[in-house]
Amino acid sequence: MEQPDVSVVVVTWNALPWLEQCLDSVRGRDVIVVDHGSTDGTVPFVRERSPEVRLLEQENKGMGGGNNAGMCAASGRYYFLLNSDAWVLGDGLDELVRLADAHPEAAVVGPKLLNTDGTLQRSVRGEPTLWGLATEYLFIRKLAPGTRLLNPLYRGDFAHDELAEVDWLYGPALLVRREAAEAVGLFDEDFFMFSEEVDWLTRFRRAGWKVLFFPGAEVVHVGGASHGGRLYVENLRGQLRFFAKHKGLKEAERARRLLLWSLRLRVLLLRREEYRAGVRFLSSGDARALLS
Repeated sequence: MEQPDVSVVVVTWNALPWLEQCLDSVRGRDVIVVDHGSTDGTVPFVRERSPEVRLLEQENKGMGGGNNAGMCAASGRYYFLLNSDAWVLGDGLDELVRLADAHPEAAVVGPKLLNTDGTLQRSVRGEPTLWGLATEYLFIRKLAPGTRLLNPLYRGDFAHDELAEVDWLYGPALLVRREAAEAVGLFDEDFFMFSEEVDWLTRFRRAGWKVLFFPGAEVVHVGGASHGGRLYVENLRGQLRFFAKHKGLKEAERARRLLLWSLRLRVLLLRREEYRAGVRFLSSGDARALLS
């Protein structure tokens, strides 16, 4: 059998109602759905509406673990990792493959992301640093959101209108070169839900590969459809894990203290429960203990 250009991997956990648009946008491709114990009818929906899709069912191993299972079952030259609440517009996937073929140095190519109303969803990111965390969690980026100095994490200076090499990309839709993934390894499954893509793309760059943003392909992304924003503490844990892995435990501890005091300020100002949960988590031990 001829090797397909692309194997599409979609990880699901209670993925309705957006899954139909997601799968329709890649119909005719080699598609693998990895389900993590959905209870909303996702599994029978896939079996009935898309019988050609390969369906894998496993315990919930997070986004990285789910994508890893799909990639291990895939046969394409490229993996296209597509969130269940995202869908490709037009021939965007073909455009991504053409661009990747023209740039063999690129491990990952990401499309332009759009909100459901057609507005831009910013996806180009800068590598996390303590200053980057400070600009986000202390509201500093609000002072000049269109600058890289005060908005480095979300690349406030980047217009998302040109092909560019970037640090990393927000991950609802990523085309990944199989050869690069085999050389560098798959997702680190210690990252359950957040920061898994920044870790992976950082590892690609450290190994000499490039990460490219390509506005010639577009994907609509709903955002937060499965987790509904309920995993705030897991987000914090992922950030600490990234710092510990790539910058050392001392820097991770500095990040923990910065996040803790930032969230204490947010509790005073905004009194939201997720910030209280974050404070409880970050004050329950040092970075080493929180990641053990």
